[in-house]
Amino acid sequence: MKNIPVKILRPGLTFTKPVYIDRDNILVPAEEPIRQKDLDDLKAWGIETVQTEGMPGISEEFVKKPEPSSEPVSTKTETDENDTEKAPLKKTDSVLSLSEVHENKGSYRTYVSLIEQLDTVFDILSKGKNISDNRLINSISTQLLQAVRNNRVNFIGFILGGEIKNYEMAKSSVNSAILSSLMAQELKFPHPKILNTVIAAMLHDVGMLRLPKEIVEKHGNLSDSERQLINSHPLLSYRIVTRELKYTDEVGDIVLQHHERWDGHGYLYRISGEKINISSRILSIADSFEAMVSQKAYRNSLTGYQAMKNLLADNSRCFDPGVLKTFILIMGIHPIGSIVLLNNGTTARVMETRSDAPLRPKVQVLIDEYKNIFKNEEGFFIDLLVEKNLYIVKALDPKELSPHIN
Repeated sequence: MKNIPVKILRPGLTFTKPVYIDRDNILVPAEEPIRQKDLDDLKAWGIETVQTEGMPGISEEFVKKPEPSSEPVSTKTETDENDTEKAPLKKTDSVLSLSEVHENKGSYRTYVSLIEQLDTVFDILSKGKNISDNRLINSISTQLLQAVRNNRVNFIGFILGGEIKNYEMAKSSVNSAILSSLMAQELKFPHPKILNTVIAAMLHDVGMLRLPKEIVEKHGNLSDSERQLINSHPLLSYRIVTRELKYTDEVGDIVLQHHERWDGHGYLYRISGEKINISSRILSIADSFEAMVSQKAYRNSLTGYQAMKNLLADNSRCFDPGVLKTFILIMGIHPIGSIVLLNNGTTARVMETRSDAPLRPKVQVLIDEYKNIFKNEEGFFIDLLVEKNLYIVKALDPKELSPHIN
């Protein structure tokens, strides 16, 4: 993969292969023009080089059309989606907080509780103390599975909204476990295997707790030695999971292999294809999606739609295409819980997706075309497969909603 200096990039430049910020984060998919906003973001994050295997070119569409302004853009067709620009949404007071939206809902309290419980486990492990048994971890896993089965829409929405602070590792691990559980269930795993997948997803990064904090939290580029140290965390996690927490090698192997890649270019052992534990292949997708939709020190979080586009651009490099297909079937192009803008100005939440019509989910209205705000579950439903005159213009950041929606 070639290193491309950011200083030579220009708006409108395209590449025949995806351009990556780092190993896990894509800047633009193949053939998609780089925008001035992308260049501004790279500068703000202090990133000096990006990587690609592709050849450069210039987008004809970009040459014909100027860079979009900050003014609202009229959209003519369903596929003409300007998904990376935030829509100018009318606010009545201030930015919505996810906790304000869900603080009185049982499912959100359960979500927060799961994160707090797992954070307690991580705090003990980070101090090098032994956990006498794994009953607490097993309890968290069982609670999570039951909660997701009861209300998967809300839990996917919590992942996309992500307002919880100060529990970053625990939140990331719970989110990965939620997504992994959905895939394991869709693939018809027996219950013990689903439970092992969830436990491994919650514990896959515990090795990071034993690495120097200044390296784990470093914002700039890592040196070769630092990268090698970070890349050792699956082995450290495996040792903690099997030796300290006394889980079986079945759970340990899921943790150990979660950074292996379908094409064999992952780590630690560069195994490929179906030689990789299938639960590890599930966790790899869940972990990557969760990372993209979560706020990072060097970039803003992506919308669920943008993250799905990045996964679809993988081309069997990192992910098992069959498992990825399952994930897309579950989540949809606009994942359940996503906030979207319709062509008539309506803001809505995606409630049901269709594998045969991924751009036409069933949505619940949050703010209608007349700027009426619907609280709680008051919003009416629109089936975009039935209402052919309506379609999704773009995905919105959940934090852009009115605080009166609760």
